[in-house]
Amino acid sequence: MPASARKNTRRIERENTVDEIYERIYVAILEHRLHPGTKLGEERLADIFGVSRARVREVLARLAHEQIVELFPQRGAFVAKPTKEQARDVFEARRLIEPAVLRRLVDTLTPEKIARLRQHQELEADAHRREDKRAMVRLSGEFHTLAAELAGNSALARTMRELCMLTCLTIFLYDAPTSTSCRNDEHELIIDAIAKRDRARAEKLMLAHLDHIEHSLDLDSHAVDVDLEAIFRE
Repeated sequence: MPASARKNTRRIERENTVDEIYERIYVAILEHRLHPGTKLGEERLADIFGVSRARVREVLARLAHEQIVELFPQRGAFVAKPTKEQARDVFEARRLIEPAVLRRLVDTLTPEKIARLRQHQELEADAHRREDKRAMVRLSGEFHTLAAELAGNSALARTMRELCMLTCLTIFLYDAPTSTSCRNDEHELIIDAIAKRDRARAEKLMLAHLDHIEHSLDLDSHAVDVDLEAIFRE
């Protein structure tokens, strides 16, 4: 194999490894298995995932860029712990962005896009029926990122992914009950409005939905110790 091909293969393998570790940490946070404020030790994660600390640093740098992880000199990396003010900023940003997402989605609507939303809503309903709290939390956040992806604007989709993760951390940190913080029936009503191309109703429902989530927050935080190995090797 030519040297250039070997170099390209190693680059792809490195990127795949970084992407896989990133996704596992991302999902662990989204499912509330990793708590806000949890220390993400490089050496510990390198041992758990069987990679070098350099690979772990790449992942942590990417998560930090998205504000999911906070990096502190001499202390290391920690899962972000949004303050009350930051939480309000996140909801303010979502109130500005999500109506725009819905408008673009309605304007570019296709039967395939509605089918994707309905399929996702059914997954949420199934998670509720099974009382699978991890799946409920993950799917609730993914509904909003899916809508942004289907709207077809990559910048909006990236922004929504970050905002949804920060919302997830806020919900965990301030102990909003999963069953009421992002209700499945509210998503269903939003999808119905989108399907009817009723932009005004879809926007109104989304804003009410975001208000409902924010108002359910309990601003008293609780620190909890976490076993990283148990999370990623379960």
